[in-house]
Amino acid sequence: MEASIMDGPRRRCGAVSGLTTVKNPISLARLVMDRSPHSYLAFDGAEEFAREQGVEVVDNDYFITEENVGMLKLAKEANTILFDYRVPLAETCSKAAAAAAAEDGGGLQMMNGLPLSVYAQETVGCVVVDSQGRCAAATSTGGLMNKKSGRIGDSPIIGAGTYACGACAVSCTGEGEAILRGTLARDVAALMEYKGLSLQEAVDFVIKERLDEGMAGLIAVSGTGDVAYGFNCTGMFRGCASSDGFLDVGIWN
Repeated sequence: MEASIMDGPRRRCGAVSGLTTVKNPISLARLVMDRSPHSYLAFDGAEEFAREQGVEVVDNDYFITEENVGMLKLAKEANTILFDYRVPLAETCSKAAAAAAAEDGGGLQMMNGLPLSVYAQETVGCVVVDSQGRCAAATSTGGLMNKKSGRIGDSPIIGAGTYACGACAVSCTGEGEAILRGTLARDVAALMEYKGLSLQEAVDFVIKERLDEGMAGLIAVSGTGDVAYGFNCTGMFRGCASSDGFLDVGIWN
């Protein structure tokens, strides 16, 4: 598991990767930011720091579910990476046609040359802005199903999956490799800072121009209280709440 958090006003951050026993990785990322001289800890060093700080840890079995074991088995048999927000074929295809095409990978989209299948939603993110315009962002994930050992995605990488500054806070989800290449979260802030774009204009630009052939989405808030999101995939689970009681949830456009 991996996670990151960033405090916009001071651009302080904490990130962790390669966790196998920490119950809430984002809590450890916060401690890296607040109680260590570093910004990023990984694998054995991160686990050791967690124990030093008294973070709640559990046996690795805690994270293993029957559903995920079954999905991993299917992924290994098909030599595929399970990934959220993708569909094997057009929604108009029959189930029989989709199943037939999926047998040889012919109907699946690809990532780095490997077929992708649905459905393995693993990432959760949050962006906030307070009454004084201070922004913060956090992102946590279990990564891709059937990822290679040692693979690190975008979620713990400041500027890729997570970023916060005076202008905005951004959290991303989707195809980590594409988000890393596009430095998606930082580009939203840069467009606002250097080009004067509004939050939604900046979000729309990076989704359209920075993902190449990758699929992803993001949520964002600005220091002035604007809320924005964008994605180029089938859907993105999201919700919004404000201090005046406004509540909203969505999946599709």
